[in-house]
Amino acid sequence: MQRLSASFLPPVALNAAGGAPMYQQLSEWFRRAIIDGQLRPGQRVPSTRALASELQVSRIPVLSAYEQLLAEGYLETFPGAGTCVARSIPDDAAQPAGAKSRKAASPQHPKKGATRRVSRRAVQMRAPEQTWLSNMGAFRVGLPALDHFPSEAWSRLVNRHSRHMPLEAMAYGDPMGLLPLRKAIAEYLSTVRAVQCDSSQILVTTGSQHSLQICSHVLLDSGDAVWVEEPGYPGAHQALASAGAQLVPVPVDDEGIRVAEGMRLEPLARAAYITPSHQFPLGTTMSATRRMQLLGWAAQNDAWIIEDDYDSEYRFGGRPTMSLQGLDTDARVIYLGTFSKVMFPALRLGYMVVPKDLVAAFHAGRDAMDTFSSTLHQLAMTDFIREGHFARHIRRMRMLYAQRRTAVLEAIHQHLGDKLEVIGAEAGMQLAALLPPDISDVDVSRKAAQLGVSVRPLSLCYLKPPARGGLILGYGGATAEEIHDGIRKLKLCL
Repeated sequence: MQRLSASFLPPVALNAAGGAPMYQQLSEWFRRAIIDGQLRPGQRVPSTRALASELQVSRIPVLSAYEQLLAEGYLETFPGAGTCVARSIPDDAAQPAGAKSRKAASPQHPKKGATRRVSRRAVQMRAPEQTWLSNMGAFRVGLPALDHFPSEAWSRLVNRHSRHMPLEAMAYGDPMGLLPLRKAIAEYLSTVRAVQCDSSQILVTTGSQHSLQICSHVLLDSGDAVWVEEPGYPGAHQALASAGAQLVPVPVDDEGIRVAEGMRLEPLARAAYITPSHQFPLGTTMSATRRMQLLGWAAQNDAWIIEDDYDSEYRFGGRPTMSLQGLDTDARVIYLGTFSKVMFPALRLGYMVVPKDLVAAFHAGRDAMDTFSSTLHQLAMTDFIREGHFARHIRRMRMLYAQRRTAVLEAIHQHLGDKLEVIGAEAGMQLAALLPPDISDVDVSRKAAQLGVSVRPLSLCYLKPPARGGLILGYGGATAEEIHDGIRKLKLCL
């Protein structure tokens, strides 16, 4: 027999001083709850003993009400499974016309076309139209190779800590994060990314987007101007705008953000958000000259630089570049990183490196927003790094993504060489490709989704209409077969 649904009940309203007998009130309440859809067909209801105890009434009226409902066909019993709402009552039939009209007029179901007021912040957080698919194949942006993740090693670590979790680990945690994990992250960043930090500066978050939201609320006041790359990461646009920031789009070229243009547009901006190691979405690397210009501007104007280093582990043209934070001598850079691209997105663990004089402010900001991250996953992640699994996994994925990048380039050359101009393919898990000027990237994305292929329009990364559209192709989570099949289907869309 199919497992029955759990026996959670909405609050039962009874009037002990009313004229109607208790069993009659109970049976009428159950009928109404079933008709209105509060209790669904197949949902288990409490035993008569449990319900009588919960309502603090005698068991006799509960027995009488159940017997009446069983006789009328609203309830049915199963040996060994208890009593449940009759599964012969279809979903639509359980709501007669009168009940549907009451539901349509309720506050939870306003009339169609009615305007419902929300805050300006909520409007700013709305994402643009999603014309691409949220699929697991070609060419979902930001999706790593989940089929190559060392799940057995990770599960063993999670099981180790879940079986022997001490009481203090089950209580509220430090808003800055678990200290052993912060130490492991600090050692990793100092060695691999030349980041200047110690564990006291590490703030564990749920990912880059969460880090951006914390930065926005801690560093910015409503109306503050912020430089953003044009084109740039739409998630950063949402996080900054929702805090009331005035976004200043600064063009990007093959050396990164054009600092001189930013100084011309808004020299007194409060902050700049950049992706210097692997610019999103064009894939360029910021030159040393631009880095020094940006650091000089921030120091002279008491401005902050938010460095998003979202997938710096994966470079195919040489060793990973040094972080901008590692060049900073005036503590103007807030460094963001994430485990979502290296591990798996559902882990929801990221980190920030905060200047020492801002630690107290960021501690308070994190505590106010959502207190702390999952202690269990922080414990497992600490061991994953300490025992060498993290470094081995990065090395394997770097080779795999290089192979998948080659497969994408070969497939594009074979099928779409006259339609797509590839740019920024030297790092990361995605590349950008420009379309001919007369083709809409949004239309192509929509058509590709109908064929089961996910491609993100490049134009949605711009704050101003671009002169030329393009596509962002994520290859991290796609096999070679899915890549070639996806490119062939993309050719049909063009």
